[in-house]
Amino acid sequence: MVLALLADVHANLEALSACLAHARDRGALRHAFLGDLVGYGADPGAVIDIVAEHAARGAVAVLGNHDAAIFGDDAYLNDSAAAAIEWTRTVLTPAQRAFLEALPLAVHEERACFVHASAAQPERWDYVNSARAAERSSRAAQRPYTFSGHVHDQLLYGSDALERMVAFRPRPGVPIPVPAHRHWLVLAGSVGQPRDGTPAAAYALVDLDAMRITFHRVPYDYDRAASKVRAAGLPEILAYRLERGV
Repeated sequence: MVLALLADVHANLEALSACLAHARDRGALRHAFLGDLVGYGADPGAVIDIVAEHAARGAVAVLGNHDAAIFGDDAYLNDSAAAAIEWTRTVLTPAQRAFLEALPLAVHEERACFVHASAAQPERWDYVNSARAAERSSRAAQRPYTFSGHVHDQLLYGSDALERMVAFRPRPGVPIPVPAHRHWLVLAGSVGQPRDGTPAAAYALVDLDAMRITFHRVPYDYDRAASKVRAAGLPEILAYRLERGV
């Protein structure tokens, strides 16, 4: 079964819609939403509703730090992120807030762990930004496959013969074998706010039966998404980041 890994949507309806259509055309039958549905973007309610519909049909959805900030502490966020969270609180319905609040920090299945940040103490929102951090998360997950977001970048870590993690920089559209006798940590990239200088939305497709993963970049109408950010009165930097992919 082909599984779509979608992380860090950040209330970007245009990017999410484009990725879902792209995944559907490539045979995705299941979806995993790896946290941060909200924050930064101008369509938090619409994004939550879409994810809730998928979750009702069996999709995985986990909590991200921006999701948690809606009903918790946002003091650690920078000014633009905190402003977006404050605005988001004013536009969500009670049902949408309840959906976010009910999301688990992690989901463990037979072969895979789904988590927003590190699987080692996921409530701390630690970034998996090194091979050592990937090893800690993978060990804590205790599964062959750990699927994460949070860093807004696409990267694959795989264990070597000594169980040390080695980083691989994927090429979009190129399948990568991920045999289950090794351990793998997948950073799916950000659907809604990529930060590698390319504004195209980022997500990944994984086939655990065939044991391969393909990372994708998907063009979308980021000008429209940025215009919505400005129309909502959100900080200008949040629109700029969508247009520049930074």
